[in-house]
Amino acid sequence: MFSFRQTPLVLILIAVVVDVVVAWTQLPVPSLVTNANINGPFVSATPSLVVRATSTSTSTSTTTTTTTTALNAAAADDTMSDTVKYSIADQVERFENAKATNDERFLDISTVYNGAELAGKRILVTGGNRGLGYEIAKEAVSNGATVIVVCRSTNTELEELVGKYNIYPGVDVTDNVAVDKALLDIKKDGGELDYVINNAGYFYEPAETILDASLNFEEQLKQINICALGPLRVNAAAVNAKALAADAKLIIITSQAGSSEWRSTQNKDEGGDYGHHMSRAACNIAGVLQAEELRKKGYSVVLVHPGFNRTEMTAKYAAIWDKEGAVEPHVGAKRVLYEAMKSSMETTGQFVNAEDGLQIPW
Repeated sequence: MFSFRQTPLVLILIAVVVDVVVAWTQLPVPSLVTNANINGPFVSATPSLVVRATSTSTSTSTTTTTTTTALNAAAADDTMSDTVKYSIADQVERFENAKATNDERFLDISTVYNGAELAGKRILVTGGNRGLGYEIAKEAVSNGATVIVVCRSTNTELEELVGKYNIYPGVDVTDNVAVDKALLDIKKDGGELDYVINNAGYFYEPAETILDASLNFEEQLKQINICALGPLRVNAAAVNAKALAADAKLIIITSQAGSSEWRSTQNKDEGGDYGHHMSRAACNIAGVLQAEELRKKGYSVVLVHPGFNRTEMTAKYAAIWDKEGAVEPHVGAKRVLYEAMKSSMETTGQFVNAEDGLQIPW
């Protein structure tokens, strides 16, 4: 029941409401903008949209400002993501475009490559006993780096290149115990690593398809174990063995085959090679997660498609090497090392095509 004793309180509440209404009517009316580069219903990122309710407490005002600022930051991030220039999905078109535009970096990596930064660095290369891995080791050594190779088997040529004691043979990247021990030994024997280049990989030669009943699930799991879990094992072992320098760069050699978006171009109406593509997609998501987790440690993680190289692994595609611009492994090695040297905390987590330096969509 109403009492006159409540009158002062009622009058106070009415006065507050009137003050709020008056204050609100005096605020500038923010306008919404349409921006084709912004995905979603974001409002203009102008200062006029940071609205503070004058009748609220300080804590409420701060929350309002922070929320609006976060929206504006999200809009800006989204705008920037839309401006990323991606590499061309079609391999033939990409190569022809490089020739038409005289893209020197694509056509001749030596025009931009300078390996001087590698001098004095300690670089671990997995699978460095042959193919692209061997050429990466060879190029790094020629620039004054100390190269450590983790591999399943060694050979005289490799021993002469990096030194017998810098080779840790008998290590399969699918073997947790062997990988952990190798990284502990590497730290104990020579100190911290500046670069870890995860090169070891595997490509099942038959083209798997559903329609010809050629799927090989055991081989698919093998590829995932080597190509996706392998780099994760090596990088994790390096971190936990405290074998990394303060600003170490972790490079994962992956493949454009891991881009889901590009399958509708590169595998259009065909599919196939299930194990290969799944292993590289899994490798990529593992790399992105590593980049996020290891950011706080100061370690950058970059995923690199090395380009089309004329190696034993791609021999099944030898018929299209020329048409698609495949290069010799020593050229591919420079491409990889160039991206490795460029990697930083600003580029961590990116998926880069070493042919042109552009990103590849997930």
